[in-house]
Amino acid sequence: MSALFEDFDEIGELAESLDDPSPGTRIMAVIELADSADTAAIPFLARAITDDDPGVRKQAAQALTNFDGADTAAALVSALQDSDPAVIEAAEMSLKELKDPASGDAILPHLGDTDTVKLKACLAGIKELRRPESMGPAITALQHPDASVRMEAVGVIGWLCDEGSLPALREATKDNDTQVRRTALSALGFSKSDHAETTLIKGLEDAEWMVREAAAETLAKAGGETCVPMLRTALGDDFWQVRVKAVRSLGKLNATEAAIEIAPMMDIPVPNLRKECAAVLGEMAVLETKPFLEKYKDDPDPDVRKNVRWALGRIGVE
Repeated sequence: MSALFEDFDEIGELAESLDDPSPGTRIMAVIELADSADTAAIPFLARAITDDDPGVRKQAAQALTNFDGADTAAALVSALQDSDPAVIEAAEMSLKELKDPASGDAILPHLGDTDTVKLKACLAGIKELRRPESMGPAITALQHPDASVRMEAVGVIGWLCDEGSLPALREATKDNDTQVRRTALSALGFSKSDHAETTLIKGLEDAEWMVREAAAETLAKAGGETCVPMLRTALGDDFWQVRVKAVRSLGKLNATEAAIEIAPMMDIPVPNLRKECAAVLGEMAVLETKPFLEKYKDDPDPDVRKNVRWALGRIGVE
């Protein structure tokens, strides 16, 4: 506990400093109220969010990161209408840190807000709270003209992991925004349905490499044997980032038949890709891949060397 806080016997006494004419003193009071970790400080911090000085308001929004619950969320939501962008940004960041589902009580009424900034922040804030009531507003928000709002809406739907949301997520994978499509494909990772797998396989053909990367990665969670042929095709993608995820997913799916295609990729001059290939080849332990690995026992990258030697050990034992 800080020296300043020790000078006060009660939260209320410390809160009196919020009326000091000096913004610097008020900021210090906000910091000390946050450091107290006492929930009795929340109303005072909520009051500080309406301070005349933007520096005090920003500090109060940041300080509320130390707390949780509906009262904290309500104060942060109110700060989303501040005139200072820095205060709004601080409130957005603190909203994302909320973990108590009860915090959602103060956010849910704003999931239909017409203000784009506020709606985006509220969707981001309620995402990890997994409130079932947020599903309907999130699906509605998928039609919002702002792509950042649609992306946050997809995140809310994905965290709820509800099979009933599959049609909405599948539709979101057709969005005209790259990040929305990417987020939607990643969100499908909770489902093992044929519809999800079919959509993810289709994602491997997307024009944007980041979307293909998300599809290749998520297939390890939501896919089965039927997706292996398309993942093997993805090993030849123009972008190494996609190939890394395809290699990793084939490893997680234990698709040993792809080992002989993964092994030659050790010759590609991208350390991250060689490292992933070596790790997966070690997991598969296919004898025919040994010559490809032996070439890289002395790879200049230490992580590649480590994985190669581990993989060779695995193959030697099998």
